Amino acid sequence: MKKKAVTRLVIGAAAAIAALALAFVPALASAESPATTVDQQEQSQKSPADGTPQGAIEWYQEREGSSEYEGMCEMAAENAYGTTGVWPSAIDHWNATNEAGTAHPGDTNPPLGAFVFWNTSEYGHVGVADGNGGFWASSVGGAIGHSDDLGYYGDVYLGWSDPQVPAGKGELPEGTRQH
Repeated sequence: MKKKAVTRLVIGAAAAIAALALAFVPALASAESPATTVDQQEQSQKSPADGTPQGAIEWYQEREGSSEYEGMCEMAAENAYGTTGVWPSAIDHWNATNEAGTAHPGDTNPPLGAFVFWNTSEYGHVGVADGNGGFWASSVGGAIGHSDDLGYYGDVYLGWSDPQVPAGKGELPEGTRQH
């Protein structure tokens, strides 16, 4: 009996210490470093994959010509917005936007940063609109690239959806995600 009581006491003490330590972690993590300035914070919110439409475009521009995302257009589109693991495929993403009422089927005037979709296969295809009638995506000439024509993949254009990206497995810092 004494052995069980001691074991419970040790486990209880360890749990209390762990809880106490975790209580201080958020405070330490959110403490601003003296070296961090407002300008640095503002600059970090205006960079590729920062959760903004312009940041998404910049993400693609930095990777133009790369074949790293071939066959993974949905991952590229999500990564451009600073997240990953939200939808398993472009067609699932399109279907979810239809269900949410944020899809614009057949509309060929997507705004800057909107997700644009095509029915190219059972998985579909997605890119990010440039706001001028074109888009950035993987599989443009076999790599990440830009096209001025939403009909680039043939007569399979589905439409566009609002550039809303819920947190995936790789969440963005608070305040930088587009809602």
